[in-house]
Amino acid sequence: MAKETKQHRSWVEGPVVEAEILAAGLDTEARRRAIADADAGGPGGTEYVPPRKPFSFGRWFRATGWRHIVGIVMVVFALFPIVFVVSSSLNPQGTLTGSNALFSKIGLESYVRILTDPQVPFTQWFANTIVIAGITAVGTVFLGALAAYSFSRMRFTGRRVGLVSIVIVQMFPQMLAVVAIFLLMSAISDWFPAIGLNTHIGLIMVYLGGALGVNTFLMYGFFNTIPASIDEAAKIDGAGHARIFFTIILRLAAPILAVVALLSFIFSVNEFAVASVILIDTEKQTLAVGLTKLVSNPRYADWSAFSAGAVMAMLPVVALFLWLQKYIVGGLTAGAVK
Repeated sequence: MAKETKQHRSWVEGPVVEAEILAAGLDTEARRRAIADADAGGPGGTEYVPPRKPFSFGRWFRATGWRHIVGIVMVVFALFPIVFVVSSSLNPQGTLTGSNALFSKIGLESYVRILTDPQVPFTQWFANTIVIAGITAVGTVFLGALAAYSFSRMRFTGRRVGLVSIVIVQMFPQMLAVVAIFLLMSAISDWFPAIGLNTHIGLIMVYLGGALGVNTFLMYGFFNTIPASIDEAAKIDGAGHARIFFTIILRLAAPILAVVALLSFIFSVNEFAVASVILIDTEKQTLAVGLTKLVSNPRYADWSAFSAGAVMAMLPVVALFLWLQKYIVGGLTAGAVK
């Protein structure tokens, strides 16, 4: 009898307990909605908009205004030389006397003069510069990546000494080695004229040797950020160092490869000292050496034609920069934090 009474009580109390739980849940949901409506500004759920404060120049300047002013000043400071060169290139006169007033005279005579003058092989200089800079950039990336991979992934005697030596050698400017480079290339010309003085191959070899150190150290820092577990997994599958390097590491290191290629290309286009020593014939010279001749005459310096050539020489560098800009930030910052 007691068992039946207990069972009957559970049948009666069960729905009552469920109703109490449901009521408590509804009450909690109602409170939550009330709090949300109060925060939103009203029962309709309309978002509360605080009253707008009047504009204050002092408050704006302290918050973000000074950043805008600094940015504008830096942009003007960076663009002023470019604007001056473009204005000088459009000046029909060949001197800088009337170039102080920006865009006071506009004409394309300077561009026509430098492109049509038989004594100024500008197109040949331009082609020489593109070929030398392009081959140097590709060779620097390839050789630097090989050296950086060796220092980063392999352990051998003299590894640390080699890294320190690379940094120390790069502290000395290349200008100090111009005499030694000239004597070395002159001696090489006696045995191998194809890679000696007055050859593009000789100049490319000098550029590759001079830029290998700093680029190797730059790539070495990036390669250290690539997990070594990737190499270990590839070795388990039977891959060797060559396959790991060409199929895995080079793809992961694309940002730093792009940065090194861009820096090497810009250096080769702008370099003057070594190119003026090695390249003797006018037809084999680069833009930096050839354009300098236009303003080296103390009696008449064609600054307008020089500016026009500088503007045209800037175009491939800008195009390459725009093409590789998505890799530049990642390549320059990667390797700084391990």
